[in-house]
Order: sequence, then structure tokens, then C-alpha cells
Amino acid sequence: MRAFITGVTGFAGSHLAEHLLAQGDAVLGCGRRGKWDVSVPTSVTTRTPVFVWNLADGVTPEVDQRVAEFRPDVIYHLAAVSVPADCGGEEPTPMASEANIEGTRSVVELCQRLDNNPRLVFASSCYVYAPVTPDNPVVTEEAPTAPTRAYGKTKLAAEQILRDAIEAGNFDAIIARSFQHTGPRQSPRMILPDWATQLLRLSDEPLRAICLDTHLDLCDVRDTVRAYHLLALDGVYGSVYNVGSGVSRKSGDILSAMQTCAQSTRKVTELQRGRRQHPIADISKLCECTGWKSETPFERTIIDTLNYWRERGMDS
Repeated sequence: MRAFITGVTGFAGSHLAEHLLAQGDAVLGCGRRGKWDVSVPTSVTTRTPVFVWNLADGVTPEVDQRVAEFRPDVIYHLAAVSVPADCGGEEPTPMASEANIEGTRSVVELCQRLDNNPRLVFASSCYVYAPVTPDNPVVTEEAPTAPTRAYGKTKLAAEQILRDAIEAGNFDAIIARSFQHTGPRQSPRMILPDWATQLLRLSDEPLRAICLDTHLDLCDVRDTVRAYHLLALDGVYGSVYNVGSGVSRKSGDILSAMQTCAQSTRKVTELQRGRRQHPIADISKLCECTGWKSETPFERTIIDTLNYWRERGMDS
């Protein structure tokens, strides 16, 4: 297959490109800066042409020509502003609205312009769902959507753009509601790499953790992108799929496992006490449709993340 990836130079995008190339696909990608991070393997960077596209600018003639000449069978729309500090609190920042909502509108327009009618796989989010409670945290794709935070609101608005295009006809799209995913190459502003970089620093200061009683669904990014690929192949037209591990993990347990792997006895300072409950994925629909299952043990995710940051000199 021929795949075009928005946000290819980002965390999940680079892993998706790596997976697709290993499957024999041809890959083209775009990013806001059009440059690879030095940590991405050359086996990916030398085989994946990348061009600059700020999606909020719309479909320029240059973008239209570049993608039309490539003739993708599938477009994976991963480009987004996802870090909470950049997205805003209850309401989206202008940057988040432009990237996540207007950017999606541009990708849909691009799909509609292409004469070969490629399938669009859109990476949405579990945070489009209404808040859940500790006694009932598992959500199916039919669970109510009522996001309370900015990121979820932008993703739900983007989903509606896709739904409108699907209803208008001649538009093939899949919505993948991704739960949190992590692994090597993720920004240190996120939970696992944040703790990894703190653990590897030679310091006697306590490790800082926001909350040790957060319950969440955390999947290895390599399993997540494999699900995207399977949905491109086997997903049902116009359908929504949860993409997560289906396992609830407590942040304190995750940190303890990381300390064990890092052989660290550092004390921990918890900044905000109290239980926090994130949605947990019911992944039965994804598994039944595609045969997907999680293949990466969580300990491997932790070890690979620690090793990634060791290689970047964080243990000095």
C-alpha cells in the first residue's frame, strides 16, 4: 500500500512510518517543520520523504500536487496539538483549534480532491468521552461523548467534520479513538518519559510526580500504530474503534516498576493527592474486526523508554 502520514515526524507518526515500511508499504509524510528528530532510525528517515505542511493553512497547490502525485491508498491523520499545556484547560487555545479542528478540515478536503478516493484513518482520542467514575471506568464506542477538557473538545469537533463528510458521500474514513500511548521518542512532557528522565539524572533530589493515584489505560505506541494499520486494512467504513490496551494501570504502580527497572531508590514527592480516573478502553470491537492484540509487555515499554533516554545522556 501507499500511505501518507500527517505528523509523520512526531512521536506516533515516526513509529507508524517505521511499522508501515517494515510491512512493505511506501510512505510519504508531512510535518510543520519537515525535519526528523535525530533519534528516528535512518532506515525510516532515508525511505520516507517529508515536506512542510501547516495544516491550518489549508490545501495549497503545492500540497495538492505532492500528494496527488504520490496517490496514497490510505491517509493517516496523526498531526495534532496534544500536550495539555499547549491545548488549554477547559477551552482550546487558538493553536489547538487551528491544528486539531481546522487542520482536520484541511485533511478531509485533501482526501476529497484526490481522484483515487483514499481511506482516511483519523487518530482521535478517548478524551472525547464523558468523564468516568472509578466504579465504571470502561467505555465502549457507544459511550456518551461529552468532553470537559480542551483536547477532547477539539478531537470531538474534528470527528464531526469527518462524520459530515461521510454523510455527504464518496468519503471513506475510520475514527480511531486512541487511549494514552507511550514509549521511546515521546516528549519528556508526558508521564513515562518525564519520570524516566528524572530517574536517570544523577541527583539526590526527590522525584516529582503529579499524582500517584491516577488510573489510566496506557498502551505501547508500537501496538497503537499497529492497530492503525490494521484498521486501514480491515476497519468498517465510517466506524469508530477504541485503540488502547484495555488494561487499567495505577500511576504509582507504573512509577514503582520504573524504579525497579532503573534500580533507583529515590524518594518521591507527590504534588497532588487524590484519585484520578481516566477512561479504560473496551477493545473488543477492534479485536473482533482486525484480530489485533497487545504484543508488547509493559515492562518492555518501560525498559525501552529508559534505554532511549540513557542513550541521550540523561544518566549523567
